[in-house]
Amino acid sequence: MPATFAAVFIALWIGHSVGDHWVQSSCQAAYKGLPGRAGRLACTKHVLCLTITKAAVLAPVALALGLHLSAAGLLLGLGLDAASHWWADRRTTLAALARICGKGEFYTLGTGAHPAHPVTAEGKPAATLATGAYALDQSWHTAWLGAAALIIAAL
Repeated sequence: MPATFAAVFIALWIGHSVGDHWVQSSCQAAYKGLPGRAGRLACTKHVLCLTITKAAVLAPVALALGLHLSAAGLLLGLGLDAASHWWADRRTTLAALARICGKGEFYTLGTGAHPAHPVTAEGKPAATLATGAYALDQSWHTAWLGAAALIIAAL
């Protein structure tokens, strides 16, 4: 089972990276955190495409390595991962968790909201490659990928 867990986790992580960055549309990325129906719909579409991407990466890995994965394990693992991803990608939820955990300032790192935000020569907020919100978002997803891989491998 340890090898199955490792193979499943790696496949899910690859699927996550591809799905969260290459498959996600600009519209989904822009609107998934908005309040109301439009935000929920964009987030749902993103998570659906992301979950399909993860399954599409996992399937050939499982076949090539001869992994015996149950339908129950796949449904429960991918379902838990999808639900946790949707929750975090609504943005206000993860931001609130960051504040509760004492990571509120880190969450704003790299943005104009951070007290030590980077600035341009003109003194305006400067764009950065990544933010604290992005780092916390991705680490949240990675933790749940681990939980999903464990469920998929164990059932």
